[in-house]
Amino acid sequence: MSKERLMLIDGNSLLHRAFHALPPLKTSDGIYTNGVYGFLTMLYKVLHEYKPDYIGVAFDKKAPTFRHKEFEQYKAGRAKTPDELKSQFPILKEVLDKLNIYRLEMEGFEADDIVGTLAKMGEEKGLEVIVVTGDKDYLQLVTENTRVLITKKGISNLEIYNRENFIDKYDITPEQFIDLKGLMGDKSDNIPGVPGVGEKTGIKLLKQFDSIENIYENIDKISGKKLKERLQENKQQALMSKKLVTIVNNIPIEVDFEILRKEEPNSKELLELYRKLEFKSLIKKAGFDTSEIEDKELKKDIRDNFKIIDDVSKVKNLTSDFKNFKSFCFKFCINGSNPLKDDIIGLTIKGDNGPSYYIDFRDKAESIIKEFKDLFEDENIEKLGHNLKEDILVLMRNGIQLKNIHFDTIIGQYLVNPSQKNYSIKSLADEYLKISLKDEEDILGKGKKKRKFSDLSVEERAKFFCSQTNVIFKLEKEIAGLIESQGMAELFYDVELPLIEVLADMEFKGFKVDKDKLKELENEFQDKIDSLTKTIHELAGEEFNINSTKQLSNILFDKLNLPPIKKTKTGYSTSAEVLEKLKGKHPIIENILEYRQIVKLKTTYVDGLMKLIDKSTNRIHSSFNQTITTTGRISSTEPNLQNIPVKTEEGRKIRKVFVAEDSEYVLVDADYSQIELRVLAHLSDDEKLKGAFTANEDIHKKTASEVFDVPLDEVTPSMRGRAKAVNFGIIYGISDFGLSRNLNISRKEAKKYIDSYFEKYGKVKEFMDNLIKEGKENGYVKTLLNRRRYLPELKSRNYNVRSFGERMAMNTPIQGSAADIIKVAMVNVYRELKKRKMKSRLILQVHDELIIEAHKDEVDEVKKLLKDLMENAIKLNVPLKVDMKTGDSWYETK
Repeated sequence: MSKERLMLIDGNSLLHRAFHALPPLKTSDGIYTNGVYGFLTMLYKVLHEYKPDYIGVAFDKKAPTFRHKEFEQYKAGRAKTPDELKSQFPILKEVLDKLNIYRLEMEGFEADDIVGTLAKMGEEKGLEVIVVTGDKDYLQLVTENTRVLITKKGISNLEIYNRENFIDKYDITPEQFIDLKGLMGDKSDNIPGVPGVGEKTGIKLLKQFDSIENIYENIDKISGKKLKERLQENKQQALMSKKLVTIVNNIPIEVDFEILRKEEPNSKELLELYRKLEFKSLIKKAGFDTSEIEDKELKKDIRDNFKIIDDVSKVKNLTSDFKNFKSFCFKFCINGSNPLKDDIIGLTIKGDNGPSYYIDFRDKAESIIKEFKDLFEDENIEKLGHNLKEDILVLMRNGIQLKNIHFDTIIGQYLVNPSQKNYSIKSLADEYLKISLKDEEDILGKGKKKRKFSDLSVEERAKFFCSQTNVIFKLEKEIAGLIESQGMAELFYDVELPLIEVLADMEFKGFKVDKDKLKELENEFQDKIDSLTKTIHELAGEEFNINSTKQLSNILFDKLNLPPIKKTKTGYSTSAEVLEKLKGKHPIIENILEYRQIVKLKTTYVDGLMKLIDKSTNRIHSSFNQTITTTGRISSTEPNLQNIPVKTEEGRKIRKVFVAEDSEYVLVDADYSQIELRVLAHLSDDEKLKGAFTANEDIHKKTASEVFDVPLDEVTPSMRGRAKAVNFGIIYGISDFGLSRNLNISRKEAKKYIDSYFEKYGKVKEFMDNLIKEGKENGYVKTLLNRRRYLPELKSRNYNVRSFGERMAMNTPIQGSAADIIKVAMVNVYRELKKRKMKSRLILQVHDELIIEAHKDEVDEVKKLLKDLMENAIKLNVPLKVDMKTGDSWYETK
């Protein structure tokens, strides 16, 4: 019969380890949870792997221990526990109580003494003991029956020690480990040991003399003069250090082992706590049967309150009934992921009371959708949905325009929490309604075995989609309340909601691509790649695979003897950063860099674009995403049109393939001039900065004049270039290190530029400092339209994490406000073009520019309209300025 198993955990050690291993996670209410989350992740891992019969978690008490009385300086100089960690101890203890895991602490003793004593007691009772900790001092507890698990890296990697592998690693016994620690001391606990004696020397001494006491009994046998002197001078210190590091295994603690027996958790209370702490992944990991704890009536109402309509004759009656509703929610069932191309096989619709209806289209999608045209275009009925852009595209395919968009839960939640990873209905139902639903992956699967909705029964489809529309109605009130309370109503209802239709229309219309030009470019790039390949092989003296890091590394560093800059686990790095540093040392380097650039242009853009051209329209229909970036900027995918290269002439050639529809149209490109610097001038209220823009001065030249202390007419192009880097660097919270790299100058010089800038533009410095201060106080920073970005990183003790938070605190209000402005402009431009019934259309937004495919008869009107609406999108205390160009291709407009 196998032994029962006792698991003992050092609570303090593991919570500290988890806190420092994970980023500063916190709930939407501002409760820090990273330490608790990491601790629990590790706890579930060891519970699963070792399945203990008994378990206990030990904690330190605040009061001094016998070690403090023995040595007053014990643990002196330790950094104060940060408040973000301190606040997590009571949370962890509450979780452990709900898990029914017994916790122990004792006045005058530390957690390791409690663990040591219980480990010995467990052994005496015939139990197998597992100790889990982040502290190597515990290795002294290793015996034939006690194993110690040490967190090796972060929170997920644990190293297990038994007696055999401990001796293999250290070449001494676990009992001698106490002597080793006594000799070495421990900086983290301020235990002195013997100065100059490290692990290697300590092990050598113990292998010869067995213990500290025996070393001193045989001190004359120590051969090294200096070592002997150090040992003699620090005898009392060494003996005291050994005593301090010794884990006491006989403290006067009385524990009935039955109280340590592992029990089932208090599931209902634990689930409520996990939800409060927003531990969604742990709810799954813990294996909760949430059905027992959920509001059964609510879940039944959401899951079962639906009707299936599979008789086309009943559709007319349904649309007639829905005309009496104040609002309705709807969702199309798309048999794939592309609402512009994939089959539409059903529609779910729910009024502001009553059930959800699922209409199965079978092979009559177009005719059934048309039956709903009047309903969707009724301006008096509010429309709700989740990711409505997808549904608007379906309607556009069928010549229907959705009117009176009232609420979109995905956009609403994005404003409430812009850094959330998952905005699915399942995620929101769990967060707001505390019920678990299935999402698309749950019912369709993933990977090779993924099914389509058409593979499901009508009943399954109906249940899935109707539960979603039932949830959307319940979510609206919750999310709308948060938007209102956070002062984002104007941003949501006047900007983000109308923008859904704008983005859908841009996707629907797409951007024309000249396939012949694209083919020409493909051939040009391929010829260039072939030519560069030949040159590189000639310079190398042999043929090799240029794309193979290993082969390229051999050529550069072994054959050509170039100095290796950076070593990785697999050999010497050949990254772009390394190659940039090797420029000028051999002609092969410049050729490889150019080769890589052309290969990337061909594979990513030319080959990539060729696959994405719609065969029927010869246009590319990129997807525009409203809920991806934390700053509020719009992003695009398939393809990412915002990432078309602009820095090199070869890269800019890609824009030649993007053209106007035909000879009746031209492209008008309207680009905000230095919008982020103008926003900075407005927000900081710096008189010099505002004055430069009001006087329509060249801001980079003006900054150069200020920073380099020279008259405007003496500013050289080089000075202006450096000032430009400083101007934009300030916006992104650049450091002297970052600026020195950008300008290829010393850090000292870079710091001088930044200091000089802040000296001349004092209000900017004050504004930036206040942003960081307010971010720390509030937990977030805001844009002009009150868009929030939460920055828990600002309170991190980790310098790099905190520095990142500070840069984001400085940049987000500027970049986010610029995003707000262009979104307002997009909505206004789109509406005006529509209102005037113009043939011209908005087809693209990239960062600070809008592109209109303008009919030649309307070009002047379009330019006037763009200038007026973009420059007056939001009133700043400096003028907004727009630069405009026209051309037959995107290349010509830039």
